[in-house]
Amino acid sequence: MREAMRMVLEGEGFDVSEAADGRSALAAIRADQPDLVLLDLNMPGPGGADVLSEIKHDPANADLRVIVVTAAGEEGREDALSLGADGYFTKPFNPAALVKTVSGLLGVPPDDA
Repeated sequence: MREAMRMVLEGEGFDVSEAADGRSALAAIRADQPDLVLLDLNMPGPGGADVLSEIKHDPANADLRVIVVTAAGEEGREDALSLGADGYFTKPFNPAALVKTVSGLLGVPPDDA
């Protein structure tokens, strides 16, 4: 799923970096803060909820926009947003909706990404 999302976003002109687990994601965010994070709640340790909490409680990253990506369905939306997520996206994903969501949070028209 991570590879499919990367391919869609790169195809629209976005620069994408990937991390396979929560520890790698936090290290990458600290090393070179991105404009936006797509965060899977079910990633290996620490899990997505813990990574989201750590991002939002770190003053250096508190304004970092995070879209939670999950297969949990719409029932998890309220919990993710209450944890500080700026967006919520369910898997499987619609490529056009992904681009629209990412573009909207970044304030970039999809064609200008």
